[in-house]
Amino acid sequence: MKFTDGFWQLRPGVTALYAQEAYDIAETTDTPDGPGLIITAPTMAIAKRGDVLNRPVLTTTLSSPAEGVIRVRIAHHTGGRRHDGFRLPGAGETGASVSVSQTGGVLDAGALVARIAPGAPWDLSFEVDGRRVTGSGGKAQGCIQLAPGAQVDPGVVDNARQGGGGAPTASVFMHEQLDLGVGELIYGLGERFGPLVKNGQSVEVWNADGGTSSEQAYKNVPFHLSNRGYGVLVNDPGHVSYEIGSEAVERVQFSVSGEVLEYFVIAGPTPKEVLGRYTALTGRPPVVPAWSYGLWLSTSFTTDYDEQTVNSFINEMAARELPVSVFHFDCFWMREFNWCDFEWDPRVFPDPEGMLARLHDKDLRVCVWINPYIAQRSPLFREAADQGFLVQRADGSVWQWDLWQAGMGLVDFTNPDATAWYQGHLRRLIAQGVDCFKTDFGERIPTDVVWADGADPERMHNRYTDLYNRAVFEVLTDARGDGDAVLFARSATAGGQSMPVHWGGDSTSTFASMAETLRGGLSLALSGFAFWSHDIGGFEGTPDAAVFKRWTAFGLLGSHSRFHGSSSYRVPWAFDEEAVEVTRRFTHLKMRLMPYLYQQGLDAAATGVPVMRPMALEFPDDPAAAYLDRQYMLGSSVLVAPVFSAEGTVDFYLPPGEWTSLLTGDTVTGGSWRSETHDFDSLPLYVRPGTALPWGARVDGPEYDYHDCLRLRVFPGGTGTADVTVTSPDGRSETYRVDLEEITG
Repeated sequence: MKFTDGFWQLRPGVTALYAQEAYDIAETTDTPDGPGLIITAPTMAIAKRGDVLNRPVLTTTLSSPAEGVIRVRIAHHTGGRRHDGFRLPGAGETGASVSVSQTGGVLDAGALVARIAPGAPWDLSFEVDGRRVTGSGGKAQGCIQLAPGAQVDPGVVDNARQGGGGAPTASVFMHEQLDLGVGELIYGLGERFGPLVKNGQSVEVWNADGGTSSEQAYKNVPFHLSNRGYGVLVNDPGHVSYEIGSEAVERVQFSVSGEVLEYFVIAGPTPKEVLGRYTALTGRPPVVPAWSYGLWLSTSFTTDYDEQTVNSFINEMAARELPVSVFHFDCFWMREFNWCDFEWDPRVFPDPEGMLARLHDKDLRVCVWINPYIAQRSPLFREAADQGFLVQRADGSVWQWDLWQAGMGLVDFTNPDATAWYQGHLRRLIAQGVDCFKTDFGERIPTDVVWADGADPERMHNRYTDLYNRAVFEVLTDARGDGDAVLFARSATAGGQSMPVHWGGDSTSTFASMAETLRGGLSLALSGFAFWSHDIGGFEGTPDAAVFKRWTAFGLLGSHSRFHGSSSYRVPWAFDEEAVEVTRRFTHLKMRLMPYLYQQGLDAAATGVPVMRPMALEFPDDPAAAYLDRQYMLGSSVLVAPVFSAEGTVDFYLPPGEWTSLLTGDTVTGGSWRSETHDFDSLPLYVRPGTALPWGARVDGPEYDYHDCLRLRVFPGGTGTADVTVTSPDGRSETYRVDLEEITG
């Protein structure tokens, strides 16, 4: 949100109270993290005693919840209502050292040091490896007060309140501005489908169901990652407004409503180390089961289907040697106007238990679609309403609207009894034979309501997805155990990476949408999410054969792969026979890569580094990698450049070294851009120099003994030896020592 009119002036109706000096710096133990610093910052430099009269101050507290992480809390009035931040399972007392002297205050959190200079001007700096990476200077920390009718981009505020009912327009905001250095680039802020580098953008962190072709996002995360060796998490689940060099062009500004702003600065110095500390603080992704890496096949959304249709798809895929791991039933497994009542539509699925058993006999897992709404036609609506399980309006009536399903209410997951009730229905489905859930929606959360626990409606809007997905993931973990629980979620916020998998939402069936989908996945990866998927071929509309084939190659070179659409089926023979061949080639390739991919997933759970990696994450010291958003690394060693055209021409960048095509065996020298033309059954797929790539022996599915007939393919460019760890789905792990100069390809 923009409060200024150029460099010197404020917008009409805006009053700003800025921290002008560190008037007093003292040690304190009154922090959530143990020892810290507390700074009194008057909103003018105090020259004489009379200056303290009628003078607001900002109170800034510094502490450390984890090694290499510093918490900054800025408060105007400290006695106001305190809002909970995000779940922080990695927070605790760290033993950070604090000191105060004539030269100012220092908080040493290991890899990150904060220094506050005494007096005027206000100067708070953050250092990594002894160098200043960012800081808060003059007019950076501010309390912004708005008069009625203040002109602060009301259109942006209206968009931020999208989601139902609207929230009262705030009259007080807190903001911070952190320095943006020359050449500094900002990434992250969730799954955003615009430019990968966020410099110059205004970003509203507010979950919305806007599709992939808009500035709105399903997964908003108030965390940004800098190429200068640090990251920042704003610890507020409500609406956070960002100006990334787009108001004060030398700074990253973030603002929230109310009297308090809290954020964490997180040290690197490498981007992987930032993500490691960030996910340690907010939650690491768990291990996901090997079967989930296989192909997911869906009924699609509004298509007609029954058990016979399902079997025809599965049998035809098997006949064509197209391995399927998961079959997904979308919305119409339940009766229309009843969503979500967790009952199979008896008109098309009269024997759900028998059907699920028959699917399991074919070595398939089963996923079903759910959402957090209860339509009024369902008997469950009255049951939930009578027990107070649905979100209410201020007058005590149930909040309802007709978007999506007629008269639907929203389950109140702040009510423990409502959560247990919802989970009970999921456990019944698991007992029938359901293996996992697609948790759709979670973004259209109203703000003109009252929550059971008294939560602030604005801050519940983004937080709701965390409560919703956590309720479902908890059921799956209880039923299946750690390492075998997985959901397919659309919405998320900070910490959502601990409940994988997430998919990219509603794309259109075009090459442009395919590219924007990839940008969203790369942005999400730089926001701490390790596992990600998308609708192969696009969701809205029916792709032509060229789009489907190119998207299939792209979609099967990710952590998770799903055929899904809206009004048409996504079985490959519906397009042409070449689409079948493309699907076979890349499903078989992915199965061969399972020893590699599964280990990359285990590493992601241990370190927080995602499986799909933007080039800037894997090659942070290569300036040519900084803006790349049409290619990525699949794990640490395989470069993928999807083809975004029917004719097959693709431009991509190879970092320095000798790279080898995984598909042809050709070796090329990197350090430059390349232009190649590929048939539909090919794309640029290059193995990093000096890689020993574990290569599996089977192509019929993702679950097998990876050590059985394992091949270690050694690629040119390495010296000496390397240790390669391979872990099978049963947990057996072996480390193989490889001579990197013994090239077998």
